Amino acid sequence: MTRYRLILMSFITLVATALLVFTGCEPKENNNGGGGTEFEELVIPNINRDSVYEFVKKQVDFGPRVPGSQAHKNCSEWFEKKFNSYGAKVTMQRFEANFHFGAKADAVNVIASFNPEKKRRVLLCAHWDSRHVADQDTDRKDEAIDGADDGGSGVAVLIEIARLIKENPIDLGVDIVLFDAEDQGDSEGEGNTTNTWCLGSQHWSKNPHVPGYRAKYGILLDMVGTANARFTKEQTSMRYAPTLMNKTWKLAADLGYSNYFVDVPTGPITDDHTFVNQIAKIPTIDIINRQPNTGFGEYWHTHDDNIEIIDKSALSATGNVVLAVIYNESAFQF
Repeated sequence: MTRYRLILMSFITLVATALLVFTGCEPKENNNGGGGTEFEELVIPNINRDSVYEFVKKQVDFGPRVPGSQAHKNCSEWFEKKFNSYGAKVTMQRFEANFHFGAKADAVNVIASFNPEKKRRVLLCAHWDSRHVADQDTDRKDEAIDGADDGGSGVAVLIEIARLIKENPIDLGVDIVLFDAEDQGDSEGEGNTTNTWCLGSQHWSKNPHVPGYRAKYGILLDMVGTANARFTKEQTSMRYAPTLMNKTWKLAADLGYSNYFVDVPTGPITDDHTFVNQIAKIPTIDIINRQPNTGFGEYWHTHDDNIEIIDKSALSATGNVVLAVIYNESAFQF
């Protein structure tokens, strides 16, 4: 574990900024007789770069996680065992996914709850399925993709966070939800195809794993694992959770990650957070890669979305920011 003063070097001023600006924590008087002020030190665990990378690779090694496939079934069973090993209360929320192309498949949202008895809670989420077609590719367009970044990276960060919560108990309820059937929607149909995407988050938002479930806020991770990842202030996030987004991006900058978390507004997208905001009414932001000229990146929905594009630095940067948010929330109500 690394204390806040060791995350960036020179630090008493930065510690003061991080704790005062983001949490409203007041300084306490120094009792050593020397005058002045001292600040509480917040201990935050750090992402293990190799561990989180291996969590991406494990998913990819199963094969494309398309609902209804054997790879999908095997991967869901691994999730359940892994979260159980970290001491979470695990709920496998099964539902039937009805896809726009006429197929149906058994799907499952994987939910790992830490400190389920606590009323003060936050939601962390990502989608875990991979797309059934490579519709943006020029070759093998009808074949499923690995989804190493689009699905696998966000899930890996959340599994690593679960591992760290077990090792570093947190005084906060944390619910990790891996949404299924997010990436099987209609990208070419006429009219409004919005509801053909994000089937797992739509189902969970209407049928939460705990009746009357509430969380203070949510953070969605999607495509967070490539070397040139660029996380912008997406408009749907800013509409529903502007305070959380602004605080998170400022915290990322103070931690030295402004090369990933850029202070640039971008248009709204339909992602799992859309339905969590609109149906579940939980203010939720989306940390998602948005490239200036290629949208989601040239690999998006192609066979290039494989383990070769995954970057350990991007994974750890994303995870460290989310860890800083939730441990601040635990200690100071971020």
